[in-house]
Amino acid sequence: MAEPLTSSEPERTSVVSEQRLVVENKYGEKLVGVLHSTGSKEVVVLCHGFRSTKEDKVMTNLVAALTTNGISAFHFDFSGNGESEGVFEFGNYRKEAEDLHAVVVYLSKIHEIGAILGHSKGGNVVLLYASMYHDVGTVINVSGRFALDRGIKERLGEDFMLRIKRDGYIDVMNKTGTLDFRVTEESLLDRLNINMHEACLSIDNRCRVLTVHGSSDEVIPVEDAFEIAKLIRNHKLHIVEGANHCYTEHQEELASAVLDFMKTIQGKDSSSLAQV
Repeated sequence: MAEPLTSSEPERTSVVSEQRLVVENKYGEKLVGVLHSTGSKEVVVLCHGFRSTKEDKVMTNLVAALTTNGISAFHFDFSGNGESEGVFEFGNYRKEAEDLHAVVVYLSKIHEIGAILGHSKGGNVVLLYASMYHDVGTVINVSGRFALDRGIKERLGEDFMLRIKRDGYIDVMNKTGTLDFRVTEESLLDRLNINMHEACLSIDNRCRVLTVHGSSDEVIPVEDAFEIAKLIRNHKLHIVEGANHCYTEHQEELASAVLDFMKTIQGKDSSSLAQV
């Protein structure tokens, strides 16, 4: 278990310690993550996207930006992904929110949770988390999807509902022709039954939310960011002009948007909601 850190305010520093942590979720599965400690009181928890890991470039670049600016960061693999235990599932947004809850509870023993941040599917997870648990005061959604019924046929084919009703599952193959992952009817319905409109309205108005989205996102249209912005009361929207879904040529602007938002809440109580 991590040692308690000092309660000094974050300041620019190059001294960062790394510690591999294992957190057990409510299903007994071990979630593997890395804590990058600067000695700050607060920690930002980062959540990766679909079929990704904690080592995704968006995650590691944001960790580097945060720690360079004196903010501790923790990034981890959701169950069924990366080094974590469990079976990969197509939907399981709520389960990933529960994974995040296990991480928040664990880290809250030694830190204040400065923010939870998620990219792509991880963006949906942090928004869902904020609608379910009112214990984190700052949420950063990077390129999350508003309309979860979209983007499925691009992965599964036009006739995905017919095939999954007929067979009970769809096998998704990779470029080499081998099995990449299986989509069950249950996991598909888990995604389709999530109402992001309702989730956004359920976020506490004391919770500060930032949405960052690329104007040239080829996976999730930028219009989704505007829909989210309409519904969350305490919200800031930052559009990165020309950026694609993974911010390939816009990593610095993404990091700047996140850091600027974090700086605006410094001096305020970022954990003003009830603690776990």
